[in-house]
Amino acid sequence: MKLISYKRKDSDNGWRIGSLDGNTVIDLQEAYRNLLIARGEKENVAMESIFPSDPNQFYSIGNGIIKQAKDAFDFALSHKNGKTVLQRDEVILGPPVPNPSKIICVGRNYAEHVAEMKGDLPVNPVLFAKFTNALIGPEDAIEKSDATEKLDYEVELTIVIGKEASKVSQADALDYIAGYTIGNDTSARDLQKRTPQWLQGKSLDRTTPIGPWVVPAEEISDPSNLTIKSYVNGEERQSSNTSNLIFTIPFLIEFISNLVTLKPGDIIMTGTPDGVGFAMEPPQFLNDGDVVTLEIEKIGRMENKVVAVD
Repeated sequence: MKLISYKRKDSDNGWRIGSLDGNTVIDLQEAYRNLLIARGEKENVAMESIFPSDPNQFYSIGNGIIKQAKDAFDFALSHKNGKTVLQRDEVILGPPVPNPSKIICVGRNYAEHVAEMKGDLPVNPVLFAKFTNALIGPEDAIEKSDATEKLDYEVELTIVIGKEASKVSQADALDYIAGYTIGNDTSARDLQKRTPQWLQGKSLDRTTPIGPWVVPAEEISDPSNLTIKSYVNGEERQSSNTSNLIFTIPFLIEFISNLVTLKPGDIIMTGTPDGVGFAMEPPQFLNDGDVVTLEIEKIGRMENKVVAVD
């Protein structure tokens, strides 16, 4: 199942939680309403309290709602109607979680990337934050502002947290994940490198696409063995596997949850492999009109154009 955040092109309403099946978009709240009616439940049940339409509220309920979403999705495929089913070209996709409470990023988490950046292997995970102003959807343009001349790409396996996590053990860590998606930790290297702290180079407005959907955790049993790639204008730049992570996903969840409490819908970007533009000879940064394509095995592909803005 591919969980999406979507809006109808002909509507000003907010993002809604849905699922994508080929060229068909399923509105999951409407599908769940129809499922309850088919089961003999009262039609006037307060849907927002048991199955919110808003993606942020959807994930805030926790992992239990993923099973309800799967039931609704399966029901909708065999009981299609006008409110439940839309065509792909009728909608636009947004960030799967449009407004997470936290976006935690991990730097220097692939040894070959550490080497190409001429850094030292970390003893502990290198953590930094992004803000929601940086987030864009899988169909949006990456905005290159005049604040930077050295905009770079970074493909990353991205985690969506599925239930509150505090002081979680590695043994239990995967149970706290709602699903996985793709993130581009687009980085303004000139801003990132001018101080010891990286934040200013990591959170420029509308620079961080995430998507195109969330694949539920139960469908990816081993996130530590996924091929991960990036391309710029069709040229392969990064190619690795999540088996090369220095700090594994269970380790990261244990480490982070012992520092801060993770909430459902929080996002963790797990680090990028080697092949970034900064490390090329000569360096190759993103320019107006470039197209960045990211791929992660068992999740899919995301493609964004770079657009210069004032």
